[in-house]
Amino acid sequence: MAELTIRNITTVLTMDDGQSELTDCDIRITDGMIAAVGPDLDPMGEVVDAKGCLVTPGLVNTHHHLYQTLTRAVPGGQDALLFGWLKTLYPIWARFGPEEMWISALTGLAELALSGCTLTSDHLYLFPNGARLDDTIDAAREIGMRFHPTRGSMSIGESAGGLPPDSVVEREEDILNDCIRVIDAHHDASEGSMIRVGVAPCSPFSVSRELMRDAALLARDKGVMLHTHLAENDEDIAYSEEMFGCRPGQYAEDLGWTGGDVWHAHCVKLDAAEIGLFARSGTGVAHCPCSNCRLGSGIAPVRAMRDAGVRVGLGVDGSASNDTGNLMAEARQAMLLQRVTRGADAMSAREALWIATRGGAEVLGRDDCGQIAVGRRADLALWDVGGIEAAGSWDPAALLLAGPMTARHLLVEGRQVVRDGQMVTVDLPRVIERQNALARKLAEAL
Repeated sequence: MAELTIRNITTVLTMDDGQSELTDCDIRITDGMIAAVGPDLDPMGEVVDAKGCLVTPGLVNTHHHLYQTLTRAVPGGQDALLFGWLKTLYPIWARFGPEEMWISALTGLAELALSGCTLTSDHLYLFPNGARLDDTIDAAREIGMRFHPTRGSMSIGESAGGLPPDSVVEREEDILNDCIRVIDAHHDASEGSMIRVGVAPCSPFSVSRELMRDAALLARDKGVMLHTHLAENDEDIAYSEEMFGCRPGQYAEDLGWTGGDVWHAHCVKLDAAEIGLFARSGTGVAHCPCSNCRLGSGIAPVRAMRDAGVRVGLGVDGSASNDTGNLMAEARQAMLLQRVTRGADAMSAREALWIATRGGAEVLGRDDCGQIAVGRRADLALWDVGGIEAAGSWDPAALLLAGPMTARHLLVEGRQVVRDGQMVTVDLPRVIERQNALARKLAEAL
């Protein structure tokens, strides 16, 4: 029996149903689960001293493209809108192979972990030169992070009127067959699972109507979740109206892409009717505020979504459209954007942190994660509120107003992944060295 006790915690934000906030307490962990929460617990197993720390559930990232960490700040795409940005980067990504996918995932996952993230999804939709979804799954196992990869796809290349080069699109039969392979090999539906797999055509403008429909049927037959990009910017809306004769929400509904087993990324341009549809159907949204700002896509109507009852989580998106992967910074940005458009009382620091934890877990269908309560998984982030970032703060729980952007300690399934602000599961300097070498090689080939 593996046991660990976190002692002397200054404040705990539980994110439980009552949104309880506890002070001066301990947490005991047994076999990856929270066994007890309360004051003066008898220490069992390894002891972690959390004096001066705020403890939250681990953050949950609901949308990412891990492979993009190799293409941060690419000059040709720095000032482009979504479609132009994609056209710049697709030829570079076409040169990736298994090592590029693996090392970029290691880098992106470590960056997430240092920002307090314990559970992340990933949307990988191109597989050049022998790359497979398995490459990113191997990286997540090495890091020790709870992982929800999605087998993405593109089937409409430039010659057929699509955006991606023909070299990175796949036959639709091959796509569906590999989805089956990956699910059968890696998906674990059990409570506390470390790997769950989803099915995720890239977007309505990169696959056929038939593939969108067939992907939904396959996912439901296999009992896995569905994910794609939707209503990201004005170009996206115009494409949908021209090609499909309807808005993205209607297109999604017509093809079976609404429901509690579906979540869509971005949704910047959802209108009131689409928000109502998502609320009624239980469809989730991955809100990516920094990427939306970076690409000039707009500000998603998160306040309206939340008020209507839409499930909303956060996503850092890819590090080629965000250029960073700090989920705590993402939560702060989400809060600020709602305030700048709707007033200072539009979103509190606590609500934004709830979206980043419990909200994301709900979007990914993980009721075993996202809160600190007996019987839930021991995915915990410890934040040092005794340092300079929170110095002078009257409210240690207002972490997104005054607090650190990096975790002091991070536990996933009760195992330390970050200790004293440093990765403990991988040799991060060596990972960074290899990451930079591969990025230089890609740049020199242009």
